[in-house]
Amino acid sequence: MAASPDPQKLQEVAEAISLDDPGLYVNRELSLLEFQKRVLEEAQDPRLPLLERLKFIAIVSSNLNEFFMVRVAGLLDQVAAGVWEVSSSDMPPADQLRAIRIEIESLLEESRTCLRDDLIPGLDEAGVRILPYRSLAKTQRDGADAYFAEHVFPVLTPLAFDPSRPFPHISNLSLNLAVVIRHPDQSERFARVKVPDTLPQFVRVDPKTSKTTSYIWLEELIIANLELLFPGTRLVEAHPFHVTRDADIAIQELEADDLLEVIAEGVRQRRFGSVVRLTVHDDMPEKILTILKNNLEIHSNGVYRLNGPLALNRLMSLYGIDRPDLKDSPLLPKFPAAFDGSDHDENVFAVVAREDILLHHPYDSFQPLIDFLRQAARDPQVLAIKMTLYRVGKNSPVVEALLEAMQNGKQVAVLVELKARFDEESNISWARALEEEGVHVVYGLVGLKIHSKVLLVVRQEGEQVRRYVHLSTGNYNSVTANLYTDLGFLTCDPELASDVTRLFNYLTGYASEHHYRKLLVAPVGLRERLQQMIEREISIQESGGEGHLIFKTNGLADKAMMQLLYRASQAGVKCDLLVRGVCCLRPGVPGVSENIRVISVVGRFLEHSRAYYFRNAGKDELYLGSADMMRRNLTYRVETVFPILRPDLIRYVRDEVLNTSLADNQKARVMQSHGGYARVIPLPDEPRVDSQSQMAQRARSAG
Repeated sequence: MAASPDPQKLQEVAEAISLDDPGLYVNRELSLLEFQKRVLEEAQDPRLPLLERLKFIAIVSSNLNEFFMVRVAGLLDQVAAGVWEVSSSDMPPADQLRAIRIEIESLLEESRTCLRDDLIPGLDEAGVRILPYRSLAKTQRDGADAYFAEHVFPVLTPLAFDPSRPFPHISNLSLNLAVVIRHPDQSERFARVKVPDTLPQFVRVDPKTSKTTSYIWLEELIIANLELLFPGTRLVEAHPFHVTRDADIAIQELEADDLLEVIAEGVRQRRFGSVVRLTVHDDMPEKILTILKNNLEIHSNGVYRLNGPLALNRLMSLYGIDRPDLKDSPLLPKFPAAFDGSDHDENVFAVVAREDILLHHPYDSFQPLIDFLRQAARDPQVLAIKMTLYRVGKNSPVVEALLEAMQNGKQVAVLVELKARFDEESNISWARALEEEGVHVVYGLVGLKIHSKVLLVVRQEGEQVRRYVHLSTGNYNSVTANLYTDLGFLTCDPELASDVTRLFNYLTGYASEHHYRKLLVAPVGLRERLQQMIEREISIQESGGEGHLIFKTNGLADKAMMQLLYRASQAGVKCDLLVRGVCCLRPGVPGVSENIRVISVVGRFLEHSRAYYFRNAGKDELYLGSADMMRRNLTYRVETVFPILRPDLIRYVRDEVLNTSLADNQKARVMQSHGGYARVIPLPDEPRVDSQSQMAQRARSAG
């Protein structure tokens, strides 16, 4: 039990340290890059199967693409405009860009070193080879060249650049070849060839009957055969380059007559955004690089020279090869006890009416929720279905169930958030498909992004109408439900159902709702209620009790919340924070945050669930929901956080989820006061705890 500090000393500390001091906060962009380092550590971990490690290299590359498209692009805009958004760390954007470059260069170099010196040799020993074209045997080369002639050559389009033809447009995230040829008149000409992303990025070069599987990169095959694209000329040189553009969509919602069309046009224009990064091989001649820089209008600060293949996110395609021995063993999620199949014909509604059900994905199957929706679509007693969709993915069984419900005469209303970054195109497609079937589709609110995860089913049961609710920390996406850790809750609690009805009336109509019985909803009351509950823990601690908070969130960057947590720590409240990604708070600062511990768990599954636990003098309170402790979530989004009231479910989340994660000494990193992270090193006699593996094992045992 943490001792309550002397009030006089507490006052002295408060006077000596200002919680507005920028030194108490980590820069958000640098914190995000610290997260990428932790992801890269998984690729560097020799305990993991080789293809799993390769997957993490691809994830880092993909994450950095998004980082440049959004975060770096935003900083460049601030520099260009001569204005900047004051962050809690008080670092000007130009300084941030310089610091970011140092961290990015290190990440890129470490990624390629890991791939070149560790993963490629390890895969080679396992019979999976990534070969340079020049090292191919004659039979392999002949087979690869034949593949080029039949499958690749017809797709390629060489685009010349000369006084009569302008420099071609280079689309976002495209891999290209800068080609120099010598014309018969002995003049050198420049051309661009795009490496088609519609083709496999790795070409297999040995027979399917071979004991080994050998691949070459697609761009190497194209370079080796470039002269076929320029007959009558001689190839002088060819060098790959990769372009990243500003991909953030600026939406003038107040002036938009049709938000759907505005978003659709923004997606179309994304490929034309200004170039924010140009990646080239380290052997590209300066004269070619100058052509690219001048025509792409990018400063040298945005150019990254690399040793090795570009766009390593393409490694994800190799992860799909059929080598289960090089991957994690499959997780077989359990069917929750309430849906244990002993009476498979039992109405799902009867199960939910009997008891509240907590689902912990991916350890619990996502199928019960699909079954719930499908039964709602087919049940003649169901009158209406209302739902929010944020990131639903492709080939969605959730949307299929909604379409079936509409065809069966149900009243169906769906709020599709078109502003879900990089999922806009998918959401537009689903929105149009739903509208064509007559579903009431709403596209969100002006100035707010709808991030809530809520489902409401209204059912006629005899003389009464009963409402069934599903609330979640994660998206209604059957694919990511197997990859992300999330908590979902099925209930027919009348007060929660009434709150959810009010929420949908607010989202789809003109209702101005500011009071909910049980739900905490941003932006109208979530922040205030969280503040009240943290203040309560401070009061308990100052009164001689034991204040304790356990928060699990994807990000912590809201300054007001960080200052409140600092105050809680100064009062002696124990603050255990499970923060997967960005964390701008500094733990362990004397006089400020000695009682704060920040743990980040990075493992097989993406930690995505959000949970807020308050000890409340032994009367535990627990809230789950969609909101992170970020200013955008608490102020600029519609978020839904809901209470768990059953003591056994509270204990499950507290002990089996939160405390297990806090005890992790295999995949956990502890944040240091300087903003970096250190792996948890167990003592020699201390039990090894891999929280995700332990939860998966429990699921297998229960299943």
